[in-house]
Amino acid sequence: MIAKVIDGKYVSEVIKQKIAKQVFRNVNSGKRAPGLAMILIGHDPVSEIYVANKKKACEQVGFISFLYILPVATTESEIFQLIETLNNDNRVDGILIQLPLPNELKKLSILEHIAPDKDVDGFHPYNIGCLCQRSPTLRPCTSRGIITLLEWYNIDMFVLHAVVVGASNIVGRPMTMELLLAGCTVSITHRFTQNLKVYIEHADLLIVAVGMANFIPGSWIKRGAIVVDVGINRLSNGNIVGDVHFSSAYERAAYITPVPGGVGPMTVATLIQNTLQAYYNHL
Repeated sequence: MIAKVIDGKYVSEVIKQKIAKQVFRNVNSGKRAPGLAMILIGHDPVSEIYVANKKKACEQVGFISFLYILPVATTESEIFQLIETLNNDNRVDGILIQLPLPNELKKLSILEHIAPDKDVDGFHPYNIGCLCQRSPTLRPCTSRGIITLLEWYNIDMFVLHAVVVGASNIVGRPMTMELLLAGCTVSITHRFTQNLKVYIEHADLLIVAVGMANFIPGSWIKRGAIVVDVGINRLSNGNIVGDVHFSSAYERAAYITPVPGGVGPMTVATLIQNTLQAYYNHL
């Protein structure tokens, strides 16, 4: 079996084109453009690339972006003050804090200061709680983007056995809740799970997000499975690979996401969707 490659880059571009048309119509009718505020603390090169990609996506769809680059020594109280200003700024529909934060800063405390209706990353405890209660509002971008991608390819997730490898607050945990909403039977594991191979061998849908290059060999994957690789890892030779060994998994899976070009673009597209949703809620 040779897998069908799920093209997240293409799907994300279609989504952004549709949003751009909506924004164009709204602005032409006299409404303001949606606004997204991004806060970057410190000068982590990877984070700077992610923020640049989000800023570019805003430009593509006609959003106004506000970028705040703060020194690494910025205190929590200073961050709180900025967030409060943005919470009360009618030009701003969405606020995101680029993660990870410097170690001395308390992530949850900072995220809690963002108004839930402007939390376009979907990480505020209120929004996570709504997802858990089956009444989602603004949803975490990566997990929602994965669901959107699978739906685009008409993959019926109902009653599939889904295995999530990775239990982070950013991907693994919200992914589990999204899959339950889709009707899957879900097993959540992590890189220290004993007999991990056994879980993966029985997965109809496998979602891996551990941040370890080629961590899952293709030989573990059930024939005909759907494989979603969230990992982005740079090898010593400069190549970018996922958490799943792509070439061997490609020979066994029915569908597989590439790295790069799979989940990453969908995360950004979902951020744009969330910002548009927040914008309409604020009109």
